[in-house]
Amino acid sequence: MQRQSYQLKAGSIANLKLVTSELSDPIGDEVTIAVKAIGLNFADIFAMFGLYSATPKGTFIPGLEYSGEVIKVGPAAKTYKVGDKIMGVTRFGGYTSHLNMDEGHIMPLPDGWTFEEGAAYLVQVLTAFYGLKNLGAIREHYTILVHSAGGGVGILANRIAKKYGAYTIGTVGSAKKIDFVKKEGYDEVIVRNKSTFKKDLTKALDGRELNIVMECIGGSFFKNAYEIIAPEGRVIFYGAARYASPGSRPNYFKVLWEHLTRPMIDPQSMSEINKGILGFNLIYLYERTALMQSLIAELKDLDIGKPHVGHVFDFPNLKEAIKLFQTGQTIGKVVVKV
Repeated sequence: MQRQSYQLKAGSIANLKLVTSELSDPIGDEVTIAVKAIGLNFADIFAMFGLYSATPKGTFIPGLEYSGEVIKVGPAAKTYKVGDKIMGVTRFGGYTSHLNMDEGHIMPLPDGWTFEEGAAYLVQVLTAFYGLKNLGAIREHYTILVHSAGGGVGILANRIAKKYGAYTIGTVGSAKKIDFVKKEGYDEVIVRNKSTFKKDLTKALDGRELNIVMECIGGSFFKNAYEIIAPEGRVIFYGAARYASPGSRPNYFKVLWEHLTRPMIDPQSMSEINKGILGFNLIYLYERTALMQSLIAELKDLDIGKPHVGHVFDFPNLKEAIKLFQTGQTIGKVVVKV
């Protein structure tokens, strides 16, 4: 079967090219999927820049999540059949028109969901839920700080937190996002400013203890929140957007500066103040199928609604979608229709 995929060798997004190649028949419990929509993630950018440790060597197809329709099944496939609408995650390979995937890494597209919504859900919701529940040990009445509150993870993290009766404080990079984030139900919204963030966070807390921080920015924002977080509080570190930059190539001087000036935490001091820092990325869950499936089942019962798709591009305009995504001006998920 012929398929079209965007491929590159890490180092520059300018290397991204649309290539036609042959896709083999599915084997074992694999199914062949006609991809209908692709979700963009910051991990895609870091992989294309070559800044992500899990980036494949040589030429590869970026992309971690997608939705589509099953068009062929392998000899050992038992759960899905031709015609089923699905959404799934993959360890790279999502920027394509067709792919083969084992049944353990896909799930049915919920009734009433579009393919665009299906491609906007799994990476974000698994990041938010695993971070808050499994790592953050969220409890009723906790106060939670979520960075990038208008992004895919930030929107769903707030909905999950509200199911637990938490008080939520969101940060955004632009005042233009405040109204949207407030409509999503955040109790307080902070426009990130390095010089005033600590004061702004203290004001937003209004005497409350800070219990969990969903951290994806780093630098002084991480340091200030860590200093404020209460004993037994946990910082869940799942990204470092400060290393990102517009353009086809990473700004290596900026990357080096941010790396050299990153906050250093003394583990011995952590025991004295009883605070914790936990880090993860989604590949950890991808490699533990049973855990990932159990989280998805719990999320279904939690019923947090559809993801917010803020921007949709066509497959030939994928590079334009990436450029917009890099600006940090997007709200919700950026999705590419195939």
